[in-house]
Amino acid sequence: MSRLSHAEIHMVHRIGWLRAAVLGANDGLVSTASLVVGVAAAGSGRPDILIAGLAGLVAGAMSMAAGEYVSVSSQTDAEQADIARETKELQDTPEVELDELTKIYVMRGLDEDLARQVAVQLTQKDALGAHARDELGISETVTAHPVQAALVSAATFAVGAVVPLIIAALAPTSQITLAVALTTLVALAVLGGLGATAGGAGILKGAVRVTFWGALAMAATALVGMIFGVTTG
Repeated sequence: MSRLSHAEIHMVHRIGWLRAAVLGANDGLVSTASLVVGVAAAGSGRPDILIAGLAGLVAGAMSMAAGEYVSVSSQTDAEQADIARETKELQDTPEVELDELTKIYVMRGLDEDLARQVAVQLTQKDALGAHARDELGISETVTAHPVQAALVSAATFAVGAVVPLIIAALAPTSQITLAVALTTLVALAVLGGLGATAGGAGILKGAVRVTFWGALAMAATALVGMIFGVTTG
């Protein structure tokens, strides 16, 4: 295989969907499991637990989709505004922009003559692309996609939320809290490891940081459930 035919796939290429996917699945697991554990700890029966969990799944998935869409749309709007301003500057003051690009390459380690040559050649090929990438830090690889982020977040949230619901439906009523908590911790560890692997980080580090916060969330809701369950009982 020649060097020219060698294609590299870097982790940064996955940023567009990886963040939304990991956040959605993690949130689905943690929030739904915490809700189930809290309701179960309050002494509720299986039907109430499942209804609360299912409502949490639907509401959470819709909330994640809406939140991701609004958030990423705002980022996209900011990027487009910067690109529009840069386009105008390239039309009005091309020499100033060429000098600006040259200075950027000088700051990155090129001598001034070479930096000027690079700036000129890139400007001739794609001036806006060069400025967007090297001045603004905007590239197609990491460009935000609102619809993609919304759909991925909603879908992965639902997938994550299904896990504690299945366990709550199958486990003995008296053991729902323990079964959901343990299963969720295992699932979070696996999810954290997979997310870390996909992102190029260490598996153990990813598993530990996700599991810790999940355990903390379930402990807090279990405490609330026990307090209010005793109070209202």
